[in-house]
Amino acid sequence: MDLILWRHAEAEEWTAGCNDLERSLTARGEKQAARMANWLDRQLPEGARIVASPARRTEQTVMALGRKYKLRSEISPDGTVGQLLELVQWPNSRAPVLVVGHQPVLGQVVSRLMNLTTPDFPVKKGMVWWLRSRDRDDANQTVVIAVQSPEFL
Repeated sequence: MDLILWRHAEAEEWTAGCNDLERSLTARGEKQAARMANWLDRQLPEGARIVASPARRTEQTVMALGRKYKLRSEISPDGTVGQLLELVQWPNSRAPVLVVGHQPVLGQVVSRLMNLTTPDFPVKKGMVWWLRSRDRDDANQTVVIAVQSPEFL
C-alpha cells in the first residue's frame, strides 16, 4: 500500500477567537499548493483515493490538484494517528491513498510507521511524504518512496 501524506500549504496565522477550520491559504501557500499539486499529478496513479481534512486550508490545498477528493473529519486538526490509519486502511488498502492534513498528526504517522524515537516528527507546510508498506522476510516494513518540499520544485 502507498500512503501519501501532504501537509496543507502555508495558511493565515491563528489568532485568538478565530475559527481554526476557517483559516485560508496565504498567497505564498497558494503557490506552494500549486507547485506540489503539479508534481503530485505526475506521480499519482489514476486510481488513487484522495481524502482531506474539512479545514478550509486543506481543501484549498487539495483543490490545486484538480482531482476528486472527499473531506473526512477523521483527519481534522484534532484527529489522531489511529483515526487516520483506520480511515486509509493501513497497511491493507489496495489503492494508494493521498491524505491532505495537519501537524502534528501527519508527523506522528510518519514517526509511528518509520519506528522513529521522536513521537512528534516535524512535517513542514506544503510537504509530501510518500510511504509504502511491503512484506519482507515474514515482516511488514514501511519504506520511504519520496519526500518532497514545494521549495525544491
